Amino acid sequence: MITLNSVTKKMGTRLLFEDVTVTFNEGFRYGLTGPNGSGKSTLLKIIMGLEDTTSGSVSLPRKIGFLKQNIEDFAREKVIDTVIMGNTRLWDTLTEREHLYGEEMTDEVGIRLGELEEIIAEEEGYSAESAAEVLLEGMGISSDMWHQKMGTVPNDIQFRVMLCQSLFGDPPALILDEPTNHLDLESITWLENFLHDYHGTLIVVSHDRHFLNAVASHIADIDYETIILYPGNYDDMVVAKTSVRARAETENKAKEKKISQLREFVSKFSAGTRASQVQSRMREIGRLQPTDLKKSNIQRPYIRFYPPEKPTGQMVFRIEEASKSYDGPLVIDSYSYDIVRGDKIAIIGNNGRGKTTLLKMLAGVLEQDSGRVDVGHQVQIGYFPQNHTDMIDKSSTDTIFDWLKSRREGIYDQDIRSILGKMLFTGDDAFKKVAHLSGGETARLILGGLMLCNYNVLILDEPNNHLDLEAVSALGWALQDYKGTVLFASHDRDLINHGSKKIISLEEKGITHFEGSLDDYFASKTHS
Repeated sequence: MITLNSVTKKMGTRLLFEDVTVTFNEGFRYGLTGPNGSGKSTLLKIIMGLEDTTSGSVSLPRKIGFLKQNIEDFAREKVIDTVIMGNTRLWDTLTEREHLYGEEMTDEVGIRLGELEEIIAEEEGYSAESAAEVLLEGMGISSDMWHQKMGTVPNDIQFRVMLCQSLFGDPPALILDEPTNHLDLESITWLENFLHDYHGTLIVVSHDRHFLNAVASHIADIDYETIILYPGNYDDMVVAKTSVRARAETENKAKEKKISQLREFVSKFSAGTRASQVQSRMREIGRLQPTDLKKSNIQRPYIRFYPPEKPTGQMVFRIEEASKSYDGPLVIDSYSYDIVRGDKIAIIGNNGRGKTTLLKMLAGVLEQDSGRVDVGHQVQIGYFPQNHTDMIDKSSTDTIFDWLKSRREGIYDQDIRSILGKMLFTGDDAFKKVAHLSGGETARLILGGLMLCNYNVLILDEPNNHLDLEAVSALGWALQDYKGTVLFASHDRDLINHGSKKIISLEEKGITHFEGSLDDYFASKTHS
């Protein structure tokens, strides 16, 4: 059980939440929601004692599993040891025991070793390695990496190891901040199943709507400067929140109409002989004052990729026997496929299978080693890279207005302002330096650039990374409405289902193609 007692948090002059008292109970799985900047990560840091409250206190269980982001601190540790470090008491005991075995054996050392063995038994230390191996295997980390140093394995694998660390030791409470980042669809499914079987208190932040719907038994929503608990998953919360707000607004309108009628009576008869009736109406006006509705901090960008000025020919890309490797095994091996006008294709597959490589080859930013990638007639490509710095120089002194203006020759300033407003950059935001943008702001700016240029082909590599739930939802609808051709890689199942009609799956046995939604694709795999 985790309890916040009258917690208030201010960031400078900005109030994130005020006098919040809420309890996260054992056995419940809470999705923590709210737009970027609402205070989700700040709240998690407060719970973990990594950041102070402005006022109030937090009550915690003895042990909490927490997804750490400081991967670099574990560079010299073995992968399996890094996982076991998730149980601090056990790891400290194992470390002390190893040190004492190197000392001269005395009565005092012997007694201490006996005490340490008791702690190891209490913490189930004798089965620690096998428990860690189960987690690593579930996360798709091959056994040949388990005894390698963290700094020698790929970054996405390191992140998965940190996730295993947070899950290790069956902690009574678990706090996960964006646990699906860097996970492929197979690993996300494994994590969902693991969390369903978890019996402690879970608080999770995720921008993956499907994941929240699959995992959460409750939603803790940060809005109106407080935290409101809703039973059910994310979609249930949206329905409940919208209906509560709509009902309150309807009641306020009814009160305002009634007050207007009463004031008309008071104005008409205040100087006459009906003083008692006037006083009664005055008291009723006081009683009917509309409820003060705080403004919601939820904002949804307006994402629309406008109809292309020039349509492509029927054939957009023709891939013939294309291959690509990186100083080792082939990532793309003799691949052939035709992409035609109007195709909406999601590219899926486990990390390392070549999704980014294939998209880069199509976008013309990476050349294949052999074979051909022919680009069709009048194809104009808008590219969203997985690494935002490939598109935006973070050392630049440009403002976001300057950057957008450079995207299209002869564009009018009012058109740039319109795009900025749609992507939630208002007022002086136009003069923000691109170097100072957050991940979510950078992603929205790149999308704004794509909107500005009316491309007839979009190639998007993990465009949902760093976007909040509202922005990902808006992107899904935009891809659905887009009249051109789109290819994108993502691990967000809602985005794939909304934005695609075909699937290219990069699998261990090769590349397969499927016409239909992601749900249909998974159903076909189940029945095959």
